[in-house]
Amino acid sequence: MTRKESYRQMLLRYNKERRRNLLARPGAHEFVLVLDQLKPGFNVGKIFRSAEAFGAGAVHLVKIGPFDPSPAKGSFRKVPAVFHESFDGCYADLTGQGYSFFLLDPEGAASLCATELPLKSAFVLGHEEFGCSFEPQGYPELQRLTIPQFGSVQSLNVSIAASVVMYEYVRQRQVTGE
Repeated sequence: MTRKESYRQMLLRYNKERRRNLLARPGAHEFVLVLDQLKPGFNVGKIFRSAEAFGAGAVHLVKIGPFDPSPAKGSFRKVPAVFHESFDGCYADLTGQGYSFFLLDPEGAASLCATELPLKSAFVLGHEEFGCSFEPQGYPELQRLTIPQFGSVQSLNVSIAASVVMYEYVRQRQVTGE
């Protein structure tokens, strides 16, 4: 199979699953993920899989084109996907719904483990190489969080980081009984 044929097949799967996604319902929790300009490779699908496992309310995709839904193992049709052309639109939408924003950043000012996460938390994950599509300084309410790491690696894979932050959110809800 040529690369072009492979892409065509992926696009057919994506469009089919995107139509099915219209029937998706929010999970058990009110947190959402905001995937900002991630490479449309295997990480996006894997994040949907983890989002479904942790009961995410939705996954917002900013500047992300078609991606292979196969790594999601069917979760792309279960977790609502909201598509945005810009972070500004996503930010306005979720701020209007009462969400607090947290940017995962290896250089973050606050440790994820030491931060109390509100019920309506929006976790922003940027491109692994290029970061966010926006200037974080332009959003003073945006809180920067870091995941404590003790090895020589400077950052985690974005799908792993998403799983860690979702786990911490759920763990805090179980401790407080919310």
